[in-house]
Amino acid sequence: MSATLDRLKELGLTLPPAAAPVANYVAFQRSGNLVVISGQLPFGANGQIDPAHKGKVGAAVSPEAAAEAARHCALNVLAQLRAAAGNLDDAVVACLRLGGFINTAPGFSAVAGVMNGASDLMVQVLGERGRHARSTIGVAELPLDAVVEVEGLFEIR
Repeated sequence: MSATLDRLKELGLTLPPAAAPVANYVAFQRSGNLVVISGQLPFGANGQIDPAHKGKVGAAVSPEAAAEAARHCALNVLAQLRAAAGNLDDAVVACLRLGGFINTAPGFSAVAGVMNGASDLMVQVLGERGRHARSTIGVAELPLDAVVEVEGLFEIR
């Protein structure tokens, strides 16, 4: 078993299958040693978005539930990365950047704390290879009424 999958297991997590795109795009695109992962929604192990992860943070969704949704998004980013790279150990050099889109109620500005759910998981799973640059923005709507969407950029071998 891989060290990265072992770390996930220690966290009580399993890597889901890479989700199929829900529109006219590809889930990831590789160019040389770079892989861009398309925005991932907080699909759970059952392939559905938990109702607690739908809606607007700062209204019906708490910041804590939104951070948990961001964690699910990051797990789905890792699933796409494994599909692109073949494995999450030797093939992955670094997470270069994560981008987070947070479905916010008017006036909610604590988007960085929500995105920490994804950033923290990336570092927990990949260690120093998981430290990354990041952008986080609040948006008016997201697909399927998800509270969070996360995209990534990785260097691979």
